[in-house]
Amino acid sequence: MSTPPAGTTKKRIFSQNDYLSPLPIPTGEKPQDVLNTIWRKNESFLDIGNYSVGSAVMAMWPALILFLSLAFVFRNISPDLSVFILIGGGIIIGIPSIFVVQGLLRDVPLPIRFNRQRREVCVPREGGEYWIVPWESVTAAATQQSSVSQAGKATMGLLIIGFENPDPQAKEENKHFSLGFNCGGGTTAMALWECTRSYMEIGPDAVPDSRVGIAPYEETQIGSIITDLRKGDLLSALWGIFCITILGTYLAEKLQDLKLSHPPELTYPAIVEWSKPLPPEQWAKRSPELEAAIAKRDAELERNEQAA
Repeated sequence: MSTPPAGTTKKRIFSQNDYLSPLPIPTGEKPQDVLNTIWRKNESFLDIGNYSVGSAVMAMWPALILFLSLAFVFRNISPDLSVFILIGGGIIIGIPSIFVVQGLLRDVPLPIRFNRQRREVCVPREGGEYWIVPWESVTAAATQQSSVSQAGKATMGLLIIGFENPDPQAKEENKHFSLGFNCGGGTTAMALWECTRSYMEIGPDAVPDSRVGIAPYEETQIGSIITDLRKGDLLSALWGIFCITILGTYLAEKLQDLKLSHPPELTYPAIVEWSKPLPPEQWAKRSPELEAAIAKRDAELERNEQAA
């Protein structure tokens, strides 16, 4: 599956595609794990997962609060309207809630493992199968789509990371696999992609630590609020209370802990061996093509920074 070279941008009236890899050259953005996709990080490998029940809850919770508030306001003014708001809100919130519950009942999908010492990627597939894909062949693109209505302009976007089955005899339906991360596209998608690219090309210290799992009490929603109150930081405490009550971050946090307190492992015996650290002299090196592409991109980013 051919894609435009990394660094290419294709713009249309209501869409934009930024191609980030191959080859995986710098985007110029700082790595930011906006969706908690980093499940496990060490010197040998990085596990990237695409399971974010918390974001779904935070998308629905404000709408739930809005419908309940409107129904409460109109309960005496117009009881029929209040009932209509409750029923309509129940339908609007209820349908996506079913999908959230289904997601909670299913097993968490296995992560994609990026081995920086071997410069390879393990891609788990159905039925216990997995692919070992060269890192420099991985495709990535940030996509944005815009729509205009009476309510104004709305923009949605994804980071899409794709992999090719290395088996030349694979059936057509098993040749390609991709993950879509609903992060808004554009620079946000580039920052999310940089978590993986910077890990592979720079090292573990270049990317954020994993925030998946049960955090220490002082880093939880309630613990942070109590800590802020003890410090006398009333503004931060009020912001924390707003997030819990209006944005639904507390419920999102607890559901995230329920499913990702212990992120799933790759237990294939061959991959367990493949994931073990190698002596530095055995580490795989960048291809000459990638070295040249990174040098060219670094020079371009430096010129842009000086011009700015």
